[in-house]
Amino acid sequence: MQYPLSEKQVQFYKTEGYLVVERLYSRDDLQRVEQTIRDLTQRALAGGDFSKVLELEPEPVNGERVPRRIYSPFEQHETFRALATDDRLLDKIECLIGHSFGLQHSKLNMKPAKVGSVVDWHQDLSYFPHTNTDIVTTLIYLDDATEQNGCLQIIPRHQYHLFNHWTDDGQFAGMITEDLDGGRFGKPVPLAAPAGSAIFMHCLTPHASLPNRSDKARKTLIFEYRAADSFPIYYGEKIVHDESFVHHLRGEPARFARFGGPPPYVPRITKQTKSLYQLQAETKAKVAEKGQKLPTVAAAAN
Repeated sequence: MQYPLSEKQVQFYKTEGYLVVERLYSRDDLQRVEQTIRDLTQRALAGGDFSKVLELEPEPVNGERVPRRIYSPFEQHETFRALATDDRLLDKIECLIGHSFGLQHSKLNMKPAKVGSVVDWHQDLSYFPHTNTDIVTTLIYLDDATEQNGCLQIIPRHQYHLFNHWTDDGQFAGMITEDLDGGRFGKPVPLAAPAGSAIFMHCLTPHASLPNRSDKARKTLIFEYRAADSFPIYYGEKIVHDESFVHHLRGEPARFARFGGPPPYVPRITKQTKSLYQLQAETKAKVAEKGQKLPTVAAAAN
């Protein structure tokens, strides 16, 4: 490997459940991505039916609708595929989950200035139960990420525990429904970093982000990688759809599943939901009707 992590970095990830590598991508890399985003967005909005390409923010900005997510960017343009398969990134993924792995899915969260939506506390494994937890989320900051524009927050050292992500009636909530307030599970840590930085996050690390109320955008490109022998636990037609976006990238494909980690809860999903934003909003509305309490996303203490 030409771009490996150090032993100290790998140990930090294993202990804390995350790792920040600053300025992994260059300014030229980011400029190419920025132009691709503009081209994709303009073409999708001009075409009328943009629902397969992007999702809009519920609040307009200066009378105009703005996107808050681009779906499956890896599938949509070579620029994103080049970043996702760059050795600067893949060498580090190999250090964390082994030499045989693939890309599970991709997405691009926009967090536009003034209106960027909140993302409530959740763990990624709750959305896609697998036979083991060698799954790493890589978040690439395309803009400088600060607490003011809603940078990622995590609660470290929870790689062996899956919190509740379901409502009283057993429906998948898309967010942690246990009370995280009070610090009994640890204090949130804000992960501010300059543009081009990459966050490597374990699939059981709780994370969230505040709305972007600043005048600066905070776009984040997300690639999810999994070990070749980490297989999805089947729970309906959703997984068949999701598996169509999987790409094996390094090593040999596995023929046998490896089991490990906490027993994952298999989500009870009765209808297709476009994104975690919609699912979390539906959960909060349902819980509010019952007068119950959910964990809040607040600014992390320094």
